[in-house]
This record gives sequence, structure tokens and C-alpha cells, in this order.
Amino acid sequence: MRGNESVPLYTEESLRRLLGPPREGMSLSLPRGARFSPAAQDFLNHWKVALSFSGESGPVATEARGAGAGSGWDRPGAFPVVLSGDAPRCALCGSGVREKPEHLTQVDAGTFDAKNSPRIRFRGRMDSLNAWVMLTATRARAAGRPGLVSHLSTVAAYCREIMSAEYHLRPVAPIEVAGFDEAALRRATHDPEKELGVPHLAPSVEDDELLHWLNVLRTQVRETELVALDAFPPGSARELPDLARAVNRLSSAVYLLELLLVRGDYGPGGSP
Repeated sequence: MRGNESVPLYTEESLRRLLGPPREGMSLSLPRGARFSPAAQDFLNHWKVALSFSGESGPVATEARGAGAGSGWDRPGAFPVVLSGDAPRCALCGSGVREKPEHLTQVDAGTFDAKNSPRIRFRGRMDSLNAWVMLTATRARAAGRPGLVSHLSTVAAYCREIMSAEYHLRPVAPIEVAGFDEAALRRATHDPEKELGVPHLAPSVEDDELLHWLNVLRTQVRETELVALDAFPPGSARELPDLARAVNRLSSAVYLLELLLVRGDYGPGGSP
């Protein structure tokens, strides 16, 4: 049995049942260790709900409860939203959808669309990308590199943040990984020799296998960026510049991990 199965998981629906009609600045007391689905986290942030937890004194801001450097998105994954409310509508024909046909999938709480629509293609690509991150992390764990596993966990959490932001059509939170915020990440990956003391990478067959896993992961992020631009074209009514930027920064984050591996930050054998 997984260790967090006894920890309560709150969805947006369950929070709405507890709080009733939402008002900004409401207070809510929950059991210690409570977890939230992405939609529940968005709901708490939007309404600025002040949370307190059993055994803690006073309310604690939801954003401060994430792992790592306090990023609200850097937390373990949870099964996504439980949808409620009026029946969603079909984007193709405009009618209400009471029973989902095989060729449609739910885009958000109010809409179904074709499974091959650009937005759903992007979600599938992000799902695949998250799987690549997890696979790379298992290789890092097998190689005895817990620091790299931890940083890949943050990368996976940021994949989930991007997916949550796309679902809700909201801005994506800034990225932070391995102690590098977005500005530091850009500096390090544009001039690694100056910032990190290692040159730009051109992996060879003699390099550590983990470097190649990370490099494959980086290429997967770059391909995902192209799918994001197809789903939300620049200059169109559907453009989501924050989302495209976030996927681009995710590519930089993976490249940073490659550079840190080569520098030897993750233990013996990190350098070629």
C-alpha cells in the first residue's frame, strides 16, 4: 500500500461542499497532511482561502505548503479533478453531452472536443513527457543519484503545473529547479562556462548513460513545445504565451540538469 493512501485528498468539488458559496478570504481547517488536486489548488489560490491544519497554529497560505523552495506547484501528483455542474457541451456540434462518445474527450468542465484536436494532442504530448521524466528518474535512482532524482521530481511537478494551467486557461507559475529561478536558469543555460564552469554540451558515445537519458528527455520537451505552438498559435485568439514560454523554460531546466551532471553535482561518475 502506498504511504499516502490514508492522507485525505481534496478535489474542487469536495472543497465547494465544505465551504459553500465561495467568497474571497474564507477560512478552512483541514487535517494535517491534506493533499489537493490541481483544480482544488487553483480554487484555493483564486479565492485566497486561508487554511489551517490540525496541530498547527494559525492559517497557512496554500502556496507556502509545496515542496522545495515554496513553489505551490512543486508537490506530489494526485489524480485530477472530479467534474461537477451542468452537462458540458460538444465543441463540434454545440449540443449537450450526456454520454461521452468514443471520439470525444473532455477539454474542461464545460466542453468536449475531438480526441485529435490540437489542444488534446498537446495534453497527450505533456502526458508522454511526464512519463519520460519519471522513466529518467528511475534510471537516476538505479544509478544512485538521489539529488538528480529530486530535481527530476521537480521537473515532473512542473509538467503537472503546465497541464493544470492549460486545463484552466490560466498563467503558468514561474519555474524553479535545483535552486535556479527563471532568470538564473536562463543565464546558466545560455553561458554555462561563465555561470557553471562547464562548456555547452555535445554528448558523445563515451558519456555517462544518464547524460543520454537527460538529453533524450530534453529533445522530448522541444518536440512538446512545437505541439504547444500548434495548439495555441502565436498571434491567434487561442494564443497562450505563458504556456509556450513555460514549455521552453522546461527545456532549459532539463539542459541545466545535464550541465550539473557533467559538473559532478550528482556524485561520482557525473563527469565524462
